[in-house]
Formats: sequence, structure tokens, C-alpha cells
Amino acid sequence: MTQSLDTLWYTHSPVPTGLGIAVESGRLAQAFRPFGTRIQALRESSDREVREAHFDHHLHNSVRHGGNIPAIWARASGRATRVLGLSWSDEVQLIVTTAESGVNSIRDLKNRRFGVPKWANVQIDFTRAQAIRGLENALKLDGLEVRDVELVDYPYGGTYSDEPVRHIHGAQVTLNGNRVRRRNNELIGLLRGDIDAIFLKGAHGLQLADEFGLRVVVDVGSHPDPLIRANIGTPRTLTVDQHLLDEHFEAAVLILETVLRAEQWAWAHPEETRRFLARELNTSEYWVASAYGDDAHLRLQTNLAERSVVALQDLTDFLQRWDFIPQGFDVRAWIDSRPLEHLLEKVNVAI
Repeated sequence: MTQSLDTLWYTHSPVPTGLGIAVESGRLAQAFRPFGTRIQALRESSDREVREAHFDHHLHNSVRHGGNIPAIWARASGRATRVLGLSWSDEVQLIVTTAESGVNSIRDLKNRRFGVPKWANVQIDFTRAQAIRGLENALKLDGLEVRDVELVDYPYGGTYSDEPVRHIHGAQVTLNGNRVRRRNNELIGLLRGDIDAIFLKGAHGLQLADEFGLRVVVDVGSHPDPLIRANIGTPRTLTVDQHLLDEHFEAAVLILETVLRAEQWAWAHPEETRRFLARELNTSEYWVASAYGDDAHLRLQTNLAERSVVALQDLTDFLQRWDFIPQGFDVRAWIDSRPLEHLLEKVNVAI
């Protein structure tokens, strides 16, 4: 590398990502060891401001792979970041109800009460955004709009970064005192009969639906139209800060190469990958396969596919329309394809 990189900050959401595998397998640390670079997990920091960089991307020399809504918000809010790659791992996105609600179809959601989270003290309420996005896409399938449904807010206090993430037996968990903090206020409202439907996603969402005997009205995550499936995880963004690109371009290339090689390993090791993802999501292999497919290992592919770029723009437009971000922008201008192009020229890595 032309300049010494003392510390590389990394963060990845607890979802299927190539960076997650690269980190937890030790590949990322191994790749940077010859250069004397320290690899630091920002979500495990004792400093809340550092942990908050998972959402606002304010740290220099940092890489993030995960849900796209915080990344879009950070860019729209003026953070100098660039997209190096996009990964698309379809997951279940459920509109669920109870057996007693009388909601049997999308059409039945009209004039019903739909519970959505509302965090009071966060920079970007991605949980609310993903729920409204899933609802809007579901209603669209039957010619309805969100205004045809009554949104009921379920408040949350605190912030996403109140407590550091800890690794316990290989799983990422957030501790509140000595207890794992897990709650879903909308689910409680649904079970009480105060509302008629909520949004659940991923392995944990599917597990909750099964555990409480909820009826799935629709899974927009399995719809054939990728724009209907497009949400916080489709596509996921691999981003770095502009400073890293400007001052340590070779490091950006090495990050991308390490992610791609970790994904290549996953393609050839389905059982090991499923076990890794189960630990990553703090759930069982059964729910990983049920939520992400038996071929979840093959879906770990980071690239700059046109489908992903179009979906990312659609998500950005949605977030602007719902005032989740201060302004819209052209996602193509946000993407920096140079590291990927450089890698394809120099290294035999299949994309």
C-alpha cells in the first residue's frame, strides 16, 4: 500500500453478507496483517459515538456491509461515502395477521390498522422505513395504497447504539445489563388485538410468525418482480468512506477482494455457510434455510449488477417520498466502480 493504514474500522449487519464471513472467518484480518493494519469492530466499541457510525458512517477508514437504508440516509445527509458493491440475498418479507382478525388477503387490509415502529431518538428509523416499504409493496399488488390503511405507531425509546454488540458463542447480541434485549411492540399489539397486521422479515420474523401461530397474508420477498422484493436487504450495500478511497485505494481493493473470496468459499461450502449464518443471526440453521433459501450460500454475491443498481435507486426514491431522507440523489453517482474494475484486471476473482 502506498500509505500506511493504521486502523480499518469495519461493521456488518447481522444478516448474510460476504464481509460478515470475511470478518468472522479471520480472512479480513489475515489480508491486512502484512501491512500492520489493525482491524477494529466499531459496533463492539465502548464509545457510543463510534458505535453510531454503523448507521451514519462518520468514521474515516471504515467499511460497512449491511442494510441499505442507513447507508442511503448517510449519503443523503452529506456523508462522503461510496458504494463498492451490492449484494442481493432474498429473504422473507411478511405481512402477518392473527387467525381471528378476518384478514385473509391483501384486499382485506383496506381500512384496517397496521402497526409500525417509531423510534424517538435515532438518526434514521430504518425499522419504520422497512415496514412501510414492505406494506406499500404488498398493497400495490392489489391496487391499494398505504393511505388505504390506518398506520398505528408503536414507540421505542433509546437508540440502536445504546449498548455495544458482543460475540457470545459466535453470535452477535446486544446486551442490556445481563439480559439480551429483544422486544417487538407491534407484535404485542397484534396479539392483544389492538391492530390487524404487522411486518416481519428474515429468519427471526419467520420464527416469530411460526411461534405465535400468525397467518401470512403475503410474502413480498418471494414475488417475481425484484422491485417488489427491494427493501432494506435487497440490495445490501458495501460502502467505504471517501477518505479511505482517496488515501488508501489499495486497501479498498483489498477489502473488496477479501469479500469476494469469502463469498467464493461460501459457494463451495453450503453446510458450513449455513452454520455460520445461523450464528451470525443468532438462530437455527432451519430458520436460516427457511428465510433465505436452501441456496443461501449461493446468494452471497457482491457485484454491481444492473438489477441491484435500479432497486437501490427505487429505494432511495421511496425514502425521499416518505421523508426518511432530507434529499434524493443519483445512486449511480454514489457508486465507485474503480476498485472492482481494478480487481478484475489484476486478480482472477469471479464476479
